[in-house]
Formats: sequence, C-alpha cells, structure tokens
Amino acid sequence: MFDVVPTLPRRVLTVAHRVLNSAFDVLEAVPRIAEAVDELRATIKLLERLATFAAEELPEVVYQLEAIRGELAVIERRLAAGSPGAVNGTAVGAVGAVGAVGAVSPESPRTG
Repeated sequence: MFDVVPTLPRRVLTVAHRVLNSAFDVLEAVPRIAEAVDELRATIKLLERLATFAAEELPEVVYQLEAIRGELAVIERRLAAGSPGAVNGTAVGAVGAVGAVGAVSPESPRTG
C-alpha cells in the first residue's frame, strides 16, 4: 500500500497533462470547425440559388423541348412520306450532307 502513495502524484500530473493537451487541441480545432461551417453555409446558399434558377427555367426548357419534338415529328413525317423537301421547306437534292446526291433518309449521316 505504501508503494502506491509515491506514484499517485505522478499519475495525477500525467492525467492532468493529458487533459490540458486535449483541451488545447480542441481549442485549436474550433477555428477550423468554424471555417468549415462558414463554407457549408456558403455552399448551401449557392445550392439554393441554383435550385431557384432551375425551378424558374424548367418551364421554358419544357416548352423548348416540346417545340423541338414538334419539329422532329414534322421531319419524321416528311421522311416517311419520301418527300424530297427537308427542314423548313428547303430542298435537298443537289448535294447532301456527305456530298452525295439524293433525298434525306433515316440512314443519312447526321450533321449536327
């Protein structure tokens, strides 16, 4: 029992030293945590702006896609009918997309 008494102050000092070191480490980490939280807030604001933009532009995108779908349906009907006319009523016949003479067909190469 008497051999524990001399080592007790050393153990208490060791534990106190470890506690103080841990406390200082926590205090050093607080500014980094605050900076990370600020970055997260800025990111959240940007995401909110992006979501607002997407919500405002989505109806316009849908409208444009419907217009494109209508144009593609017209082109498809012309191709199915074997019409020599191309998009917007311009004639295809002299020189095609790859330099060949002929009408537009589904097998024709796409130019853009």
